[in-house]
Order: sequence, then C-alpha cells, then structure tokens
Amino acid sequence: MIIYTPNKAFGRDILHLGHSRTMRKLMYYTLGVGVVTAILIAPIIHLEISEELKMNPTVFSFLGIVLSILLVFRTNSAYDRWWEGRKQWGALVNNTRNLAILVQTAFPKDDEQVRHFMATRISNFCLALVEHLRNGVIMEELINLTDDDRHRYDQKDHVPNYIATGIQQKFHDAYKAHVIGPEDHRNTMQVWRGFLDILGACERIKKTPIPFSYAVHIRTFILAYTVLLPFALVATFQFWTVPLVMFIFYAFMGVQMMAEEIEDPFGTDCNDLPTSTIAHNIKNNVFEILEDKHHVKTESTQRDYDKIH
Repeated sequence: MIIYTPNKAFGRDILHLGHSRTMRKLMYYTLGVGVVTAILIAPIIHLEISEELKMNPTVFSFLGIVLSILLVFRTNSAYDRWWEGRKQWGALVNNTRNLAILVQTAFPKDDEQVRHFMATRISNFCLALVEHLRNGVIMEELINLTDDDRHRYDQKDHVPNYIATGIQQKFHDAYKAHVIGPEDHRNTMQVWRGFLDILGACERIKKTPIPFSYAVHIRTFILAYTVLLPFALVATFQFWTVPLVMFIFYAFMGVQMMAEEIEDPFGTDCNDLPTSTIAHNIKNNVFEILEDKHHVKTESTQRDYDKIH
C-alpha cells in the first residue's frame, strides 16, 4: 500500500503517475480513442458535412450524467469492499491482543510452554491468513515451525482453519485439566470465535467479486459514449474534438480502472491493504504481551508490487 501525506506533496504525486502501470495502460487506451476519433471526424470535416451529421449535445449531457452516477456506484461498491477488508483486519488486531492478554492472565505464571505455543499459533494464524487470501499459504512466511507442523500444514487445504482448531483444542484441554476456570474458558472461546468470523468475512470479500455483467456494462457504456460523442462535438470544435474526447474518456475510464484496482483488497498491488505489515505487527504485539523471551522482533519485508498504482 502506498503511504502518502495528503495535501503535502501534490506535485510529486502527479509526477509519480508516470511510473504507474495502470495509468500507462489507461494512456494507451486514451491514445487509441484519440486515433479512432480522428479517423471518424477527418472525413466529416473534409467533406464539410458536420452540420448534417450533428447530434443533439443535450442528449450526451444527460448520458454523461447517467454514466457519472453509474461510476459513482461502481467506485463506492469497490471502496466499500476495500474498507470492509480494513475493518476486518482492524478487528483481528484487537482480537489477537485480547486473546493474548487472556492467555497471560488465565494460565499459571510459570507456564512458558503454553505462552510460546499460543504466541506462535496466534501469529501463524495471521501470517497464514495473509497468504490464504492471496495464492495459498507459503510455509516460509510462518514462524517456529517444527518438522511435524510443516508436514501437517502441507497436507491441509485450509491452513488458517487448522491453526484455529489447534488453538481451540489447547484451551479445551486446559479447561478439562482444570488449568483454567469456566469463566476464562468462556471468554477465550468468545474471542476465538471472532477469529473465525473475521476469516469468513475476508473470504467472502475475496471470493465474491463485483458481478461480471455489471463491470462489463459500464465498460460498454463508456465505449459507446466515447464513440458517439465526436458526432455531437465535431461541428463546434472541429479537430479540437480529438483531445476533448480523449480527456473525457480518460476521466471516465480512469475512475472505472481505479474501482477495479481496489475491489480485491488482499493482493499485492500497491493500493491493496498492507496485510503483511499488519500481521507482523500482530506477531510482535502478541509475543510482547506473552513475554516470550525467545522471540526476536521482526518487520515485514515488502515484496515487489504486482502492479504499481
């Protein structure tokens, strides 16, 4: 995710667009629209028939308003998905801290083994969730894995579920052995269920994209509007119609492409959520709360973005 300071570096941010793959792709589309527009209006201007072919500009004004409203809905729905993902990861931060504090207070002070187990499992749940929402769990991203852990995880299609089950089993065994009381067990189970709720919510966002027909309809509308618009403008603007149509297309299609960029917030594009950073922060917080002396504080390593802006 790109971290920037609003209203502090406007000029620099504008210059940064030149390094944007998405914007470069949009520029190619815009240049293509310019070429098509020039091909459409050149014979009209040459034959001086622009008045005969002139279309009512008022119609295009209304169509532009309709298209703008559609793009607003499209962008809002994409941003809602992005923001919902951020809220779920914020809830995960809170739940992991709550669970770590419950472990710290509920278990005997001298039980370092259970603290290390819980710190490792809670951290690995978050680290596994990051990769689960991308292209599958990468074992190298997890911490403190034994050979047995690695073998078991490799056999699982859903590693976060398996880790969550191990956490629940540990609490259940402690309750049966009277290590923790019924109140502590009830509280830990309530927080633990929050892990699964967050997991399910993130999977819902990941696996339920914006309906394909909706996205295609808007793209088709933009294309049709752009192709017909020169006939409404050529009589008034002549060859200036070309840059004007290009600018209008750039504005509309840019909004559409930005919506497509953020509707899946869990990937590795630069506008996606910094889930790796959040997961590593959770890991450091949990180990600190549980006072694990073997933990070495680490920071996440930013991978190369799949797409820049």
